[in-house]
Amino acid sequence: VDTIDEVDAVSASLVDVQPPAVDETTLATRIERPLPESRLADVMARHGNQNPFYMKHVLSVRQFTREDLHLLFAVAQEMRTVVQRSGTLPLLTGRVMAAVFYEPSSRTSSSFQTAMLRLGGQVFTANSESSSVAKGETLEDTVRTFGSYADIITLRHPQPGSVQGAARFANIPVLNAGDGIGEHPSQAMLDTFTIREELGTVNGLTITLVGDLKNGRTVHSLARVLSQYKNVTLNYVSPASLAMPESIKRDVALRAPYVEQHEFTELTDAVLAKTDVLYVTRVQKERFEDEDDYERTRSAFVIDNSVMRKCKRNMIVMHPLPRVTEIAPEVDTDQRAAYFRQMQYGMFVRMALLALVLCRNF
Repeated sequence: VDTIDEVDAVSASLVDVQPPAVDETTLATRIERPLPESRLADVMARHGNQNPFYMKHVLSVRQFTREDLHLLFAVAQEMRTVVQRSGTLPLLTGRVMAAVFYEPSSRTSSSFQTAMLRLGGQVFTANSESSSVAKGETLEDTVRTFGSYADIITLRHPQPGSVQGAARFANIPVLNAGDGIGEHPSQAMLDTFTIREELGTVNGLTITLVGDLKNGRTVHSLARVLSQYKNVTLNYVSPASLAMPESIKRDVALRAPYVEQHEFTELTDAVLAKTDVLYVTRVQKERFEDEDDYERTRSAFVIDNSVMRKCKRNMIVMHPLPRVTEIAPEVDTDQRAAYFRQMQYGMFVRMALLALVLCRNF
């Protein structure tokens, strides 16, 4: 699967693929561990005691409604409180997560692993060098194997659509931790949570996405999530060769015709003056076949103090990280720079996601 359109076709056919049913008695003894003193039960009650994440694959943000995401965010807020007070919450004691990453990862891998450990679970890791993939084993067989050892799999793979395809063969939940230029659901979830925590709401905001929008799976997922909110304006700022794929723009337009979408090849003063969230992405060298093309675009947009002086006082700068040259270090001390806080929000969201996938109730 090589194009965004093909990835969309694969994703649409697989978002409803789920693991086989698990015996309820087994679940009651192995997963459900009510914590009377926690406020998680109250959160669930406020959402009708319905858990749309329970024992589901998380392959695409298109699986979930805004109400589903608000449940996730409410649980994430409680996770934040628990971590700040005591560090851990043993909801997943005895559970094991397989962290399978066939592409380099610092934040996503570490965040998921830390989230699982803070919930009392355990983790084992695998990559393309340490697993039998190096011997020619297929991804499908690898997933079947790890499904025999773990209770949940977080999977990153460079091929778009690969995680969705592998999920067909899994008998336990699979979480898409990034599939090439396809999607990155948990990143979009944590990005939206960050916006809510920093600015109080997503409704009515102008979000400007800057950089490599063609290859950036984070912005593909984020645009789809943001389209679920009211009166949102999405600005796409990129070199012409790295523009947001037509399939993403079309999907947003079909799902949310009231969302305004604008494209620019320059980050103008007028755009900056109206921006509430400046979401910056790096130009992804690993996606280029021609290094000269990369060199021509890698520093197309650089956010520094001179740019920040043109922005609102009450706005934020976000970045999924790692950064290269697109945000100058001098911006780090600006209170509007939210990208390091964004990382910590990510751990809380992934704690909530793991808990909701593996626990029916709290």
